[in-house]
Amino acid sequence: MKLAVVQMDVAYGDLAKNLDKILAHLESESAAGTDLVVFPECAATGYVANSIEEAQTVAIPPSALRPIEDACKRLGIHALVGYAEQQSEAVYNTADLFSPDGRIFSYRKSHLPFIGIDRFTAPGNELDIVETKFGKIGILICYDQRAPENARTLALKGADLILLPTNWPEGAEMSANHISRARAAENHVFYACCNRVGTEKGTRFIGQSKILNPSGKILAEARDEETTLHAEFDLAGARNKRVVIDAGLYEYDVFADRRPELYEPITKKEPSNK
Repeated sequence: MKLAVVQMDVAYGDLAKNLDKILAHLESESAAGTDLVVFPECAATGYVANSIEEAQTVAIPPSALRPIEDACKRLGIHALVGYAEQQSEAVYNTADLFSPDGRIFSYRKSHLPFIGIDRFTAPGNELDIVETKFGKIGILICYDQRAPENARTLALKGADLILLPTNWPEGAEMSANHISRARAAENHVFYACCNRVGTEKGTRFIGQSKILNPSGKILAEARDEETTLHAEFDLAGARNKRVVIDAGLYEYDVFADRRPELYEPITKKEPSNK
């Protein structure tokens, strides 16, 4: 598959402007033969809401993204787009994966940090994967990456590729440069992080988007400007979890070598050292 990661600036609360930019990228990527285009967290709406009223004002219903759905059908392309989702009085931090056949797979951010619109959103309660013609894809959003159990759960469910739309601000360099690579390597999956750039209400976003292979090797990476990353790979390369460095001397299997019977504290709400 050919993957594109669009590191872009976002206009806060300007759905029309953001949609124009997203649709333009879909047109150009379709012409270039790209299969899947990933956009940042809250790419359609913006992120830095400072009250529940602002969050409710900037949030949109899923139907507002119909132009993206229609474009994916017309262009024969997949797209992952993040947005603040409005559902009655609740707001969710959501990413929708649009397919050319009209299917939409929706993921709501499950782990919420105390920053931006996440201070006022409700958490999602599912970690699932979606089947595509390329392979199985899992989706996380930004801070979801911090809990290693999230990526591991998706990988155990069969994910070949994990997509992470994100809004990494200054201070999140560790997530961009190290944690993302660890999540790819420890689960032996392809992994794509799509951050934004620009400044929104005083918060500057650092870019540093990446596409990683199952060993954590960087296939493509960005700095802090608007750009689009590309990589081509076969998702089947993530399915054999046995890694052979030196046959018969240095080998490991990231799944078979686990000891689940030792991991009971992981499922407890409070850590045992309290």
